[in-house]
Amino acid sequence: MSATVLHYKSNLRDVYFNLFEVLDIERTTLGRAPFVSMDGSTARDALKQLATLAETEIAPSFADTDRTPLTLDADGNVHLPESLKKSMKAWWDGSWHLFEVPEHIGGFGAPPTIWWSAFEMIAGAHASFAFYTFGSFVARVIDHLGTDAQKRRFVQPMLDGRWGGTMVLTEPDAGSDVGAARAKARPMGDGLWEIEGTKRFITNGDFDSVDNIVHLVLARPEGAGPGTKGLSMFIVPKWWVAEDGTMTTERNGVYCTNIEKKMGIKGSSTCELTFGEKQPARGFLVGEAHDGIRQMFRVIEQARMAVGVKSMATLSTAYLNALAYTKERVQGGDLLRVNEKASPRVRIIDHPDVRRMLMSQKAFAEGLRALALYAASIQDQVEILGGHGAKEAEPLERLNDLLLPLVKGYGSEKVYELLSVSLQCFGGSGYCQDYPIEQYIRDQKIDSLYEGTTHIQAQDLFFRKVARDGGATLRGLLGEVQRTISTDLAGDALAVERQALERASADLQGIYGAMLPKMQASLYHVGFQANRVLSATGELVIGWRLCVQAAIAQRKLATATGKDVDFYTGKLAAVRWYCQNVLPGLTLTRKLVEAGTLELMDVPEAAF
Repeated sequence: MSATVLHYKSNLRDVYFNLFEVLDIERTTLGRAPFVSMDGSTARDALKQLATLAETEIAPSFADTDRTPLTLDADGNVHLPESLKKSMKAWWDGSWHLFEVPEHIGGFGAPPTIWWSAFEMIAGAHASFAFYTFGSFVARVIDHLGTDAQKRRFVQPMLDGRWGGTMVLTEPDAGSDVGAARAKARPMGDGLWEIEGTKRFITNGDFDSVDNIVHLVLARPEGAGPGTKGLSMFIVPKWWVAEDGTMTTERNGVYCTNIEKKMGIKGSSTCELTFGEKQPARGFLVGEAHDGIRQMFRVIEQARMAVGVKSMATLSTAYLNALAYTKERVQGGDLLRVNEKASPRVRIIDHPDVRRMLMSQKAFAEGLRALALYAASIQDQVEILGGHGAKEAEPLERLNDLLLPLVKGYGSEKVYELLSVSLQCFGGSGYCQDYPIEQYIRDQKIDSLYEGTTHIQAQDLFFRKVARDGGATLRGLLGEVQRTISTDLAGDALAVERQALERASADLQGIYGAMLPKMQASLYHVGFQANRVLSATGELVIGWRLCVQAAIAQRKLATATGKDVDFYTGKLAAVRWYCQNVLPGLTLTRKLVEAGTLELMDVPEAAF
């Protein structure tokens, strides 16, 4: 059997470690409203079942959907490979589409920490598959923002009928400049609107494994102003839905008119959607409120978190595949016996450079998981304090907002770099389709592009998440880092790590300090340096979370037995490598930012 069929390797032990030993969600989240019905035992069992589902039912369609093209028929229907439909059936049949759904609308009510742990496994098993599950979130958005009539028409029918859902923003000429969108909305009376225009790069804009698809569409009402503030969000179903939630046989006027031919995630139907060309495309104004960009940002933030978790999941399974290969592959002699022609051949995990490559993957895979689940734990607390928009939750919402560019922007960029290291561990075999790494690379590259490119994430961090509140949220986060330095890392056992984290924290503060006068002199400085600022911030926060883990591992190692000894030893090895090889880089970044100039802006275009 090809290594690509059952390629996925979960890391359930590290997921449990984050959730129950580091974040202690049995105390902080589970059993507290709105998560009263889920306890630790239920959560562990559910994640164990999901790991099995991911490895045995979802992963087998991974390679086949990469090599079996999607097809588009004359009626604008996208047809998926049978293997992918089989994986999706296993998901639906297990009612896993209800896992993230709140209890009040019939779901299991998993908190964000548990849901994102689950999403890691399905995204790592098959990235294209993962985003076909978006319908449940669209139902949640309508439940949160829709009118009572809209909720009756869509929410329960979407969940009971297992419908799909999409977010529809991008247009051919607008790209990431959402405010330049030209799709129009015209009122028809009785609460209905007619949508006209073309949208592009719509993830899973059409697919034939569900009965209906509900699109959340940004369009500009007639007479509305320019830019993002003039946009509104509309609910537009593929098949018309009656007032009582019954799906009719009447096709609505939204059609897939093209499927993009892509480098990766080929099983994901990335569509051009055309509204109102063949017949009217009717929809409903979400919540009867012209507040589209704010409403859509709730969807965008979910998508950005999903992309970051997808990247982390891909690195994790790539690392575990590389680790398994290096334990089996025998090649070359021990470097210390290089002059002995008859020295025995060794497994490649015994070579220093291979160990360097493995540890770089391990430290970042586990560090990015720690970052993502820390962000998810903040999302847990937002829900406990009343949810999105609740006054008491505002400080935590701002912290979550600050973390998202790190999860998505830094994570996706770093993972693409490290997947090449995963492939390197396989040598020439990694370049072949016999192993999953080459597809991992192709499927993951999109993560630094969609839902906001890396530089868009970097500017978002600098302008919207740090500068807008005068750095208050960042200072609060750095205060938490300092508390860890002063308490958890006190003593001799982690003295080297404490010093490295303290130096890196000072360097990051110096980086932001250097950027303030530069920004006042010219915003071009932000353009040149924002990616460095994003990376430095991400690397410090990951280093902090790894140090938090190390302190726990250090305490538990003394009484650990069996496989736990290896697990905690690995945690300490990862943080030591990270503090010796990654955190010192912030000193160089600080010097580069401080010395940054605008000379490139003066280079004539013809000289490039």
